[in-house]
Amino acid sequence: MKVLHAIIIAFGLVAAPALWFGLSYLFNEQGYGSGAVDSEARIDIELLRQKVEDTQLQIQDLEKQINALSVQNTPLQPSANSQDEEDSLLRQTGPNAILDSYAQVVLIADRRNVNDGLKVAGGAYLSEKLGRPREDLSDSCQPMTNERLKDKLVLEQVGPIKVRMLAPAIESLKVVFDNIQKADPDLYERINTAGSLCVRRIRGTQNSLSTHSYGLAVDLNIDGRLDTLGDGKTQLGLTILADFFKDEGWVWGAGFGREDSMHFEISRRQLDLWLAEGQL
Repeated sequence: MKVLHAIIIAFGLVAAPALWFGLSYLFNEQGYGSGAVDSEARIDIELLRQKVEDTQLQIQDLEKQINALSVQNTPLQPSANSQDEEDSLLRQTGPNAILDSYAQVVLIADRRNVNDGLKVAGGAYLSEKLGRPREDLSDSCQPMTNERLKDKLVLEQVGPIKVRMLAPAIESLKVVFDNIQKADPDLYERINTAGSLCVRRIRGTQNSLSTHSYGLAVDLNIDGRLDTLGDGKTQLGLTILADFFKDEGWVWGAGFGREDSMHFEISRRQLDLWLAEGQL
């Protein structure tokens, strides 16, 4: 019955534009449209007529499929591939608009409040609680020399990406990606990373540390397309990911003074929890 339902849905999707085109043509032919019908309009009308005819043929084909299923004596039995077959049939009606929109750039709504309830840890707080990852810093990524932290660094494939981060951040990231995969597997498959651990000073400063220097932050994007820093916009897929990260105590860089929507880092609350549990 799932296949029958899918065909009926497809029938409705096809019939709707056919009705619209037919009504548009009727109103224009009967003089209800605005203005005289010039040569360009006549071309448009002919194109619409052709679309109506094509749609009618598609409707006839769908009716045949429905009739063929209706006369079958044996009910359709669900199989392991029934969901895939249903999805395949539905996809034949056209491209999946949602899939094509994940990488679309959109404005970030109320971005100053996207991290409401969470507080950024910040380089000074991280240094106080964990020590510095290394003493000498440059503008380039360097190895971590802090023995306490270095022993907790893990390089691992986590969901769709491979990252080097501190162990508790890795475990938290696994939870985030597991939840995303269950809720939106299509989006999950399109997640890419632009980096995680990078021990260096924040560019433009003499000695300030970013959360990346501690292996407690990760930069993500959709389809490998990097976000433009500071423009107040982001990819639609990242706005969806942000909710999953917030649930696990991660701060989204979209709420920073200088928007950085590819950036996700551990909040002070989450850091304090791991310290209290002895994980760091």
